[in-house]
Order: sequence, then C-alpha cells, then structure tokens
Amino acid sequence: MKAFVVDKYNKKGILRLAEMPVPVLQDSDVLVEIHAAGVNLLDSKVRAGELKPILPYRSPFILGHDVAGTIVRVGSKVRKFKPGDEVYSRPRDGRIGTFAEYIAINEADVALKPKNLSMEEAASIPLVGLTAWQVMVDRANLKKGQKIFIQAGSGGVGTFAIQLAKHLGATVATTAGAASADLVKSLGADIVIGYRRDDFKKVLSGYDVVVNSQDAKTLEKSLRVLKPGGKLISISGPPDTEFAKKKGLNLVLKLILRLLSRGIRTKAKRAGVSYSFLFMWAQGDQLSKITSLIESGTIRPVMDRVFPFEKTNEALAYVETGRAKGKVVIKVR
Repeated sequence: MKAFVVDKYNKKGILRLAEMPVPVLQDSDVLVEIHAAGVNLLDSKVRAGELKPILPYRSPFILGHDVAGTIVRVGSKVRKFKPGDEVYSRPRDGRIGTFAEYIAINEADVALKPKNLSMEEAASIPLVGLTAWQVMVDRANLKKGQKIFIQAGSGGVGTFAIQLAKHLGATVATTAGAASADLVKSLGADIVIGYRRDDFKKVLSGYDVVVNSQDAKTLEKSLRVLKPGGKLISISGPPDTEFAKKKGLNLVLKLILRLLSRGIRTKAKRAGVSYSFLFMWAQGDQLSKITSLIESGTIRPVMDRVFPFEKTNEALAYVETGRAKGKVVIKVR
C-alpha cells in the first residue's frame, strides 16, 4: 500500500511516499480502507521528535492521527463491527498511521461514522472532538450556567469546543482574528476577543474553566481570568505529574515533567485554582456519543481545505502556518 512515512525525526523533514505492507490484523482489530485523514499539529510535533520521550516511534513509521473509511476485514474477537461498516477513529498512541491506504485499529478506538457527514468531514472530527469532550466532560465537568474561555476559537479544537460548550449550557468566550469573528459567533461564542487588538485578561473575569492551547505566557495570563476554585486545563503543556503517572513514564521523565510544570502549578495554587494537562486518548465509546451530537445537528464540522493524498506534505505545511479555520483533511480515496 502507499503511505507517507517519517524516515527520521526532523522539524522541517519531508514525509516520504513509500510502498508499505498492509498492516497485520490482530484479534481485536478492524482493517480500515482509508478514504480520508485529518491533519493536526500533533502530526507536526511527532515528525519533529518533540514528543519522542513520551511517544517513541521506530523509523520508518507512518504518520497521521485521524481517519474515516470502510472496514474491509475484522479480527476473530471483533464483535461490534463488520466488513462494509463506514467508521471513523483516532487510533491509539503507538498505532497511528492514517496517511496511508489502510490501517489496522483496535475496535475499542472505532465508532460508526455519522450518517450525515462525508468521509472528508468525518475525518476532521476524531482528534479535536475527543479532545474537547475529554476537556469539558471528563476533566472540567462543565455545567449549565458556567463560564468557559476557549482560546483560539477558529482552530480545529476551538471550532468543535465552542459548539460542545454551548450544548452543555455554558457561556463561551474565545479569541479570534477579525477575519474569523463571524465564524466563531456562528458556532455559539458569546464573547469574541480580538487576539491582536485586545488583552483577554482585561476583558474576562470570574470564569470557571479556561482551555489553554497557546504558549507559556498566555497560560500564565489565563490564571487571572479564573474565579477561586476554577480550572485551568492546558492541551499544549507543560505536562504535569498526573500525566506522567498515567503514561507510566520512568522516574527520570517523571522528575523532568514535575520540574517543567512546577512554575504553573505553584502559581495556580497561589491563585486558588487548579492546573492540569490533558493529552487526549483514543476512545470509541466517546466518539459514538459525538456521532449522536453530529447526527442531531448539535455540532457541525468546520473544514478549511481538502488536499489530495499526493499533496500530504503541502497539507501538513499549511496546518503549520496556523492560519487554518477549522480542520485540514487529506482525501486518500
């Protein structure tokens, strides 16, 4: 099969189009013929080797974390799916590889594709949808009437998170450029702050939750908009000690992450709020709940561009510019 592979960790490296073997099916796997694959900044970080200490891959490996396609074969222990099912997924860490013609995925990571979405639209959902769900439902336990500040509202996570937060009954504030203000308002944002023009810490106060996706300076500023007991949840780091425990990292890495996050954890404690880092995980059951929200019209995908499979490198370069509104997708088949 054709696939785009990483031969060597490199920040500016080009993915190589290669002939790779069709993945071997394990007993609990489904083999998916890939129709479309979402492109994420996570792909860029993995290619650059930024996550190598916690997500090591042996080169050459196939990149890609989002997929929509059709099941062509199932393992002997698979009970939930059958050949012909149209599905989507964010394959678990260690088993990525959606920039290809086929992928084997554990059935626990898979959900039926929303019937009202095209393959390209469906491929835009899993990683950002699960990230938003796990931040708001699992970690923040967001309730009706609460206030949440979601940074970078026009990005992949932001466009999904705004819609989910509104569905949960929260008041939503976000940052966006002037060209994206109408988009985030149409998704349900109640307060839109121009990220070039305004300082969000001077506009917002008394918030229950902040979803941070930006740099360390923005992370620290975010503490000031939370009320006592509020939650600062970062999806861009620094990883904390709880994350290290869940990943089962060795003692040295646990110590490093403890030191990296000590500053923000200390400042959060002084401010009377909590800090936590969330690195989303594959979860087919949660994705099925997201499917229901999409099929009911509660949440819609927001897509910027669809690139042909042979232009995968160009798609990744475009995502790296940070200018995409919503998601970028590769059409494989």
